[in-house]
Amino acid sequence: MAPRTTPGGASIARERLLATASELFYREGIHSVGVDRIVGEAGVTRATFYRHFPSKEDLVEAYLGVEDAHIRAAFQAAEATGAPPRELVGLVIDGLADDVARRHTRGCPFINAAAEYPDADSGVRRAVAAHREWFRSELEQVLDAADAPDPRLGAAELVLVRDAAMVGGYLDGWERVRPAFLASARRATGLPLSRVPTAEDGASNEEG
Repeated sequence: MAPRTTPGGASIARERLLATASELFYREGIHSVGVDRIVGEAGVTRATFYRHFPSKEDLVEAYLGVEDAHIRAAFQAAEATGAPPRELVGLVIDGLADDVARRHTRGCPFINAAAEYPDADSGVRRAVAAHREWFRSELEQVLDAADAPDPRLGAAELVLVRDAAMVGGYLDGWERVRPAFLASARRATGLPLSRVPTAEDGASNEEG
């Protein structure tokens, strides 16, 4: 019997394994989740698992690939709006904030994975490094197109601000951290971006 596939041609079993592992890895940590649990919750056999992922580390790298694809899609969606360069910077920042609110309430999956794989030469750490290099480069291009005063420094500061915000959001709650992230991110660009109204602004208007 031929393997079942999605309309796009991907193996249904592989997609199920990857979706199950992605949820468990992010929620509970990578090393704390074993292959047996992933196989059981995905409803496939161990043989099926190893046919698609020769090792657990291969699965972890695929999980990080999914996370990378989500962030790339967020950039593509912002660019697809056709917004002017400076407006696009604001859309990207807002998109990063929304991504944390919707998908990353337990911190950055790349930072979390790196903490569990201390060997910088491992495939997992190389995947983390490649993603962060792309992310930094993409931010730099967006800032350069908007005529930011120092796109390289601005991109580096945005990466740093987002890293801190994702940790802070997990520890303190994203609604508390979000206004500070948006303000800090806009300052980091070096551009006169408009400030986004916050919930506090609405409350003040109602009181007035």
